[in-house]
Amino acid sequence: MTDFYALSAQRGDGAAVPFSDFRGQVLLVVNTASQCGFTPQYAGLESLQQEFGHRGFNVLAFPCNQFGRQEPGGDEAIATFCTSRFQTTFPIFAKVEVNGAAAHPVFRLLKSSRPGLLGIPAIKWNFTKFLVDRHGAVVGRYAPTTKPADLREAIVALL
Repeated sequence: MTDFYALSAQRGDGAAVPFSDFRGQVLLVVNTASQCGFTPQYAGLESLQQEFGHRGFNVLAFPCNQFGRQEPGGDEAIATFCTSRFQTTFPIFAKVEVNGAAAHPVFRLLKSSRPGLLGIPAIKWNFTKFLVDRHGAVVGRYAPTTKPADLREAIVALL
């Protein structure tokens, strides 16, 4: 299995971000979309970022258009939407695929580490969340219906 910290991704502005930059932090990796029924969860994600960011926590958002084409915009439009509507301060990466042959390597790793219901690795919808501990181990997978606030206890336990 690939080491989480050996991976990298492009931010929406095109800058490459090595995940080694997040070594020692607790991370919540989320596939997001701006036109989804779960889009208001951005507010909850930002709330977690504000509450725990100073303690070594980060939300990593990966916009994805694979589910109902609910993320049709370009990377700049997505970033503008997130910052203007939800005042996000956490990293918003470039749009990725999370399933299929073109799935971003981070999602291949997350899904293989924490398959979904009945052991099926595929992500079923936007706002699936993966919790990564300070050592890069994927320790939790949460359904889109799980509200960010419901993850507070799990995050605190890792901090």
